[in-house]
Amino acid sequence: MRWLILFLLLPHLALAAASNAFSSAHGTARLVSESNTADAGQVRLALEFSLAPGWHVYWQNPGDAGFAPQVQLAAPAKAGALEFPPPEFLLQDGVAAYVLSGHVVLPFMARGVGTQVQATARWLVCADVCVPEQAHFTLALAGGASAEAGLFQPSAIVPSPFAATLAPDGTLRVAGLSAAQVRSARFFPFAPGSIDNAAKQRLSFTPQGLVLKLALAKPGTALPGLLELTGPARQMQALRVEPKLVRGPGHAPYWVLALLGGLVLNLMPCVFPILAMKGLAFARLGGAAHGHIRREALGYAAGVMVSMLALAGVLLGLRAAGGLVFWGFQFQSPAFVAVMAWVIFAAGLNLAGLFTLRAPGFIRHVPAQNSFIMGLLAVLVATPCTAPFMAPAVAAALALPPGGALGIFAALGLGLASPVLVLAFRPHLAARLPRPGAWMVWLQRVLAAPMLGTFAWLGWVLWHQASTPGLAVLLLGAGFLVLALPRRPVLAVALIVLLPFLHSAPSAVLNLPGAAPYSAARLADLRAQGRPVLVDVTAAWCLTCLVNERGTLSNKNVQNTLKAHRVALLVADWTKRNPAITALLAASHRAGVPLYLYYRPGQAPQILPQILSPSLVIRTITR
Repeated sequence: MRWLILFLLLPHLALAAASNAFSSAHGTARLVSESNTADAGQVRLALEFSLAPGWHVYWQNPGDAGFAPQVQLAAPAKAGALEFPPPEFLLQDGVAAYVLSGHVVLPFMARGVGTQVQATARWLVCADVCVPEQAHFTLALAGGASAEAGLFQPSAIVPSPFAATLAPDGTLRVAGLSAAQVRSARFFPFAPGSIDNAAKQRLSFTPQGLVLKLALAKPGTALPGLLELTGPARQMQALRVEPKLVRGPGHAPYWVLALLGGLVLNLMPCVFPILAMKGLAFARLGGAAHGHIRREALGYAAGVMVSMLALAGVLLGLRAAGGLVFWGFQFQSPAFVAVMAWVIFAAGLNLAGLFTLRAPGFIRHVPAQNSFIMGLLAVLVATPCTAPFMAPAVAAALALPPGGALGIFAALGLGLASPVLVLAFRPHLAARLPRPGAWMVWLQRVLAAPMLGTFAWLGWVLWHQASTPGLAVLLLGAGFLVLALPRRPVLAVALIVLLPFLHSAPSAVLNLPGAAPYSAARLADLRAQGRPVLVDVTAAWCLTCLVNERGTLSNKNVQNTLKAHRVALLVADWTKRNPAITALLAASHRAGVPLYLYYRPGQAPQILPQILSPSLVIRTITR
């Protein structure tokens, strides 16, 4: 009788093609097989989840947070890519995620399989909190049919029969779809970091078809993904689309923004020190021949353009190599800050009359060499800050191919040089200035003050980056310059032996009343409490940031408004490299500081202007 019962059970056992189950308070998981036999070492498997209500795992592109489930088979077996069903869109406190909930089946092809499969799976399951989970599965392939074959349904995702195009401004057009067919739509890119996931996707229709506006992170690149369409009866259809890239308005709008940004950059606090040298150069042109004035103006413009394009080349090269760098990134290096401080100090000593500044030998043949050097310095001194119009232009440049990016940086340099470049075409304007005389000596001494003040500011920046030992190295180098420049200026090159002694030290949060250091976790916690949050993304080397903090964020009325409305003030100090703050800049589509983000409860962040005023901040909070 026992043998008979066992015999009757054998067909049932042969039908089983599931592993042991992993169970937790968040749900269960197991490995299942479409067939109970590996055909030529191949079999279709799936990772199956039965998630508790309110819990989810992540899609292949998780969005702003999380990671997708992963499966690894014991050798010699190998697992192919997981096949994901259409995801759900989840937005919590401005963080967008693409998730899967309920009953989830993730098929994949396994190769090199025998009669038993050993697998390790890892996944992140989340609700109000996230819990990483891991399980080991053993699945026996005993032959015959599989009781789990019904789980392997045809994919709910089908190739789109409709032609789709994508413009550089993020306009996705899908021909042949009308408002009568589509009630709502959302696009899910397959590749992470392709779009601003939390941005609203505005849906509209034209006689030609559906239009969906996306916030692109990388304009001009291919964007395959999933288009989920919900019809009037709330039925959902998921289409795999690979939009064809089409030309939009081109790069011209970014060139205009860069040109305006470079022009306004002349008025930013970061560029004020170089205005002293510009002023002196203008004074020297008084009564000069038109040809000489034109050469000086063109020399300055050439210095600006060479320095800007060289800086752009370095920045784009580092990004191409995988580095996440932005505008002003070089000021995060204590060594660069020290070298810039010594250069500015030497220029100040020159204006004070301590020695005569001569161009290096390799550019002495360049016409208007002093103006050329001044143009080089203007760009380096300007980079700590971004001006209005600059942010979208530089952000676009960092996302474009090298040719388009260099064009935008060239427009930025042209804007920075344009006030002086006007003299190349209207030399009579400078010719009307008073002729040089004894008064020039006194003017030169006066203009030495802002240069030496800039040296003091860079010393303060270096103290934030490298603490007291770094400041000591800077002052030692400055003393060496005082002794060496009047006698043998070439000896100034010996300062490079001091650079290895500069070491980073923890930088303190800039002193703002009632502020706390920024972290993604702290921001999420404050938002979970329902509190509004103002994030100040700043740096010690950004003069515009310091002006805003001293004049606006420290203002008594602003401080009282922050307290009255329980606004938490977080300072993201980017003086030194900080991956979390770099990620915040990237997520905000900004290429540098200052950046001000205001988070209202339950809403996406509002980006405030780069030049703040007390009334603007108070209106933003009380609106």
